[in-house]
Amino acid sequence: MGAVVKEDGILYAHAPSWALAHVLALRLHLDASGSENGPLRIIPGSHAAGVLTDDEVFYVSRSQEHVDCLLPRGGVLVMRPLLIHSSSKARSDAPRRVLHIEYADSLNLGENIRMAVA
Repeated sequence: MGAVVKEDGILYAHAPSWALAHVLALRLHLDASGSENGPLRIIPGSHAAGVLTDDEVFYVSRSQEHVDCLLPRGGVLVMRPLLIHSSSKARSDAPRRVLHIEYADSLNLGENIRMAVA
């Protein structure tokens, strides 16, 4: 089962890694993602470690190489939600609009567990 976390006085749940394994995120780039406008930075393969604590994420991000995801306008990046990622700092005023869509292969994730869709 996922962890319940309190942040800024609000309770929310972290989904367990086995449930997130059913999800793919598609990032459709409405603008080109170049090295100057703050591209998404990922740590390849980090999704395989499952749900990590903040300290574990910081350790992995300091000890493993990252990759900047440079895409043309209209490019699509497909990633797993557990992939360690962040936007790097923009060094230009160029826009970096992205449409982020998440897909799950099923709404039923297990016995008596159904994904909520709003």
